[in-house]
Amino acid sequence: MSSDERIEFLLASQSPRRRELMALLGLPVRQMAADVDEESVTAPDPAVNVMDTAVLKAHTIARTFTPTPDTRVILIAADTTVAVDGEMLNKPADAAEAQRMLRRLRGRAHAVHSGYVVRDMSSGAEVVGVHTAVVTMRSYTDAEIDSYVATGDPMDKAGAYAIQHPVFRPVQALQGCFLGVMGLPLCDLPGALAQLGVDTAVDLTAVHQAHQQFPCPLFDRLVMR
Repeated sequence: MSSDERIEFLLASQSPRRRELMALLGLPVRQMAADVDEESVTAPDPAVNVMDTAVLKAHTIARTFTPTPDTRVILIAADTTVAVDGEMLNKPADAAEAQRMLRRLRGRAHAVHSGYVVRDMSSGAEVVGVHTAVVTMRSYTDAEIDSYVATGDPMDKAGAYAIQHPVFRPVQALQGCFLGVMGLPLCDLPGALAQLGVDTAVDLTAVHQAHQQFPCPLFDRLVMR
């Protein structure tokens, strides 16, 4: 990559949460919704399913995207699911389903898979991957579940919870990237970008702080790059 090359990042999502995560890298980013039927992805393996869904989002945008000659656009698409007992728990349909999900996850471990695609929109080269974190929930009470569900926060989240929620704080232990559980594994992105020849020399202070009390096993590798 030449030093005077202009790079723009395009996030295949309208999610405010994923935009906030990208902002931690201090990189210029704009968003574009990927109008896809996620139910059309039928891979039974949750880790494969989220990768296939991320690919569907990326390729849907790529089909209508017109590159500009003076800018290298890097598209980032992602999809996240919670998996327990081999079953995917996506966004709950209603409050009752959110309560059932949280009771099912309580006091036990589950996996959170975040599939991602990083695509050079000019060349079509892309890197596809998945980050899997093992999350152990604390033994929260039924009353805590009811109070949390009443806030409405679980309704747009896989597994009906946000790991970063400042009051509910559902997670007891984590093996993996905190930000991947939130929906975008930032600690995987620099490696994927490097495979496309994109320089990612950025200040990682905000990324480190965003992991809160859950150190990321991938973060130290970023610092040492």
